[in-house]
Amino acid sequence: MRKVHWSRQWAMCSETTHQRLAAQAHRVPKPFRQFAVRSDEAQHAAAARAPYGWVHVVRTTFLQGDALAGIVAQGLSRVRLEAFSDIDYAVTSPQDLARAAPQLPDLVDRIALALQRTGVLGEALAPYQASIATRIDYLAAQGAGFHNDVNGHWSRCLFWLLTLQAVDVEFVMPHAGVRLAVAPGDLLVFDQTMAHGLCRPADQGQAMALSFEGCANHQQLFLTGELPLTDGQWATLGTPWLPVEEHDRRGALDLMVAEFDERSGTIKRLHALRGGMKRSTCHVDDT
Repeated sequence: MRKVHWSRQWAMCSETTHQRLAAQAHRVPKPFRQFAVRSDEAQHAAAARAPYGWVHVVRTTFLQGDALAGIVAQGLSRVRLEAFSDIDYAVTSPQDLARAAPQLPDLVDRIALALQRTGVLGEALAPYQASIATRIDYLAAQGAGFHNDVNGHWSRCLFWLLTLQAVDVEFVMPHAGVRLAVAPGDLLVFDQTMAHGLCRPADQGQAMALSFEGCANHQQLFLTGELPLTDGQWATLGTPWLPVEEHDRRGALDLMVAEFDERSGTIKRLHALRGGMKRSTCHVDDT
């Protein structure tokens, strides 16, 4: 793993500010009393965890001017968007990014240091560097209706987004009381098992197609990746994996199977979600 000299590390850190926003004012629909998420991985077949109750915002200034323009041009050339709520990914790499922004050959180091400011993986830099080395993507959107990401290993990750292109856009988590205006340089870390989307501020937390169609500045672009956490790290964050019976006792709604209205984030067909926190309703295929 490449090391960052301490003096350069201090300079890079001075380019960022960190804010932690509460995402704990959960608006849980009756008859449920809280949220939880199960996993479709065998290791957590009989367990669930509560959502992480914070959104981290790191305001960075290291990606500007020609470097930002080069990254944006590379990203947009690799994705395709046609309509509202389209989301497209394109895998990239540190080498790719260095070619797009030769003025900023240490971009990946700077992202890792910005992620380190959140502390979600602990104080050491190495886990943040390792997560970026494992995978980094371009993510493009044309607005985004409300959805969550829980399949596969994602229930044991947090997501990060580094904003590259976004004009007059809010990141919204409707069940957590979060509406956050985003601009280039903003890096977010959040729990993607909670519903989230991209909205126009004027739409008051609603994801509306007309606001992203047939107008300028209708596309958004990010760099994105995953921050996988061990069971011990989840416990340190205050959201340990617990037996499903405990979440059932607490009246938890399983976000693994929740379906959201794309415009408002309203959870659909609540009656069908009862009994989700039972061992008999495990989502893991025994075969």
